[in-house]
Amino acid sequence: MKTRPGMSNFLATDLYGLTASEFSRGRSNPETAALMIEAGIKVIQYREKELTLRQMYLECLEIRKLTRKAGATFIVNDHIDIALLVGADGVHIGQDDLPPEQVRKLLGDRMLLGLSTHSPEQAQAAVQCSVVDYIGVGPIFFTQTKKHVCAPVGLEYLDYVVQNISLPFVAIGGIKTNNITEVKKHGAHTIALVSEIVGAVDIPKKVNEIRELLNSVRP
Repeated sequence: MKTRPGMSNFLATDLYGLTASEFSRGRSNPETAALMIEAGIKVIQYREKELTLRQMYLECLEIRKLTRKAGATFIVNDHIDIALLVGADGVHIGQDDLPPEQVRKLLGDRMLLGLSTHSPEQAQAAVQCSVVDYIGVGPIFFTQTKKHVCAPVGLEYLDYVVQNISLPFVAIGGIKTNNITEVKKHGAHTIALVSEIVGAVDIPKKVNEIRELLNSVRP
């Protein structure tokens, strides 16, 4: 599989940052993204369901400037048009979005394509289609940060991916400080905590606390 710009950050990062304005204590998505970048998070995904397309476009323009200056990878959730317009590094889509093969035609060869998966069958399909760069694995636990989400897939699905899937992946869904060490013990190298990070009073401090937990897990 071709290595695309932005993938090196994904492979090297421990935490995958996502925006979630509903939980961010009144901070705008660019403000939250800036704090995550300040904390050393090198992959930022813009995920927003409530704003207008114009508002999302303007926020993504701002976040693109922040991530470019910091050398961070910028992923836009769902909105291929906005990702292309702002020059994002990639797009993340779900199982109910356009087929990955068709999305790749729009993105070209340089942009990353991530795909959410919730079962072994979906993970295998992502490998077989050969255009997906990484997959989301989850929701590991119950989550309230995304509406209309499927039931938790549990650590069993994470185990399956670790043992059988060659694609890089991010573990996501209901992951918090009280369970993140279990997620890492089961083989996840890149982990997304949403409300735990964006909802923190002090985001850089919270990220440091999370990293201390991750570093406490021995191979």
